[in-house]
Amino acid sequence: MKSSMKWAAAALAAGVPLCAAQTYTDCDPLNKTCPADTGLDQWSYSVDFTSGSSAFDQWTTTGGTVNSTSLGARFAITEEGDAPTIQTDFYIFFGRVEAKFRCANGTGIISTMVLESDDLDEIDWEQISTFDTYIQTNYYGKGNTTSYDRYTNVDVTDPNGEFHTYAVDWTSERIEWSLDGTVVRTLEYADAVDGTNYPQTPMVVKLGIWAGGDPSNSAGTIEWAGGETDYTAGPFIMYLESVNITNYSPACSYTYSDKTGDYTSITSSNSTCNATSTSTSEKSTLASGSAVASSSAAVYTGGASSLSIGSAVSVVGAGLLAALL
Repeated sequence: MKSSMKWAAAALAAGVPLCAAQTYTDCDPLNKTCPADTGLDQWSYSVDFTSGSSAFDQWTTTGGTVNSTSLGARFAITEEGDAPTIQTDFYIFFGRVEAKFRCANGTGIISTMVLESDDLDEIDWEQISTFDTYIQTNYYGKGNTTSYDRYTNVDVTDPNGEFHTYAVDWTSERIEWSLDGTVVRTLEYADAVDGTNYPQTPMVVKLGIWAGGDPSNSAGTIEWAGGETDYTAGPFIMYLESVNITNYSPACSYTYSDKTGDYTSITSSNSTCNATSTSTSEKSTLASGSAVASSSAAVYTGGASSLSIGSAVSVVGAGLLAALL
């Protein structure tokens, strides 16, 4: 996934490690009025990318070709400029995302799972293929790249040869990163500059690969990626087997009611739902759930409602729980 690295040289000069921020948005709602974000109006969504082309029905592909194979979605870099990526056609507003994938091989190739919002809140998993014993976690709030000390390295066995399940569980109180079912990092809201740097606005899910070691990148980016990418050694391939998403605030759309970028400013609407995607009865049940974000004060906080991380099931209001059971 091609990231903006305009800050990389400054970070290198400061003597700090580099991690990639996905710093692009079509419309920043903190600067102007933007269209509402299309929401996932269902409690959960799962896709098996070994099942054929229909697996991509709710995803947009950019930066190259991505195909369904017996191993899952195949992302390949064969030449300079390739950055095959898929992105959900919907947003979630707090939730859990699990992706099972095998990272790409090759010097300087970055395999990513990113949650990103219109105002550049971001939660990352990034694996640098040059270093095949760990994967990085990272986060950004409102595109803030004034410091580069937010990442962690997580030990992982053979990420370029074996499939692992990488997960993010995200509420308004904390973010947990999990590897193969084990929580490896927790970020509390207050620990992100008292919440001002905490990711908290509706996000899409992106997965893909990009060449951090491309010779056209800055020296800092290439160093972070572990060296220049030699395209003659390709193709460099990532396989994505499956994705499971739980949306803690199902809705047809999300709107920024002001320009603060605070989660309490996000309003949700079910007035434009496509009847084929969520049944009338399900919509009624979701609307009655106490933690559904039908107003700016009703977003899921992960506090009073309990969350079962292992089973990826959240108890979000008595009405919703009854429907799920």
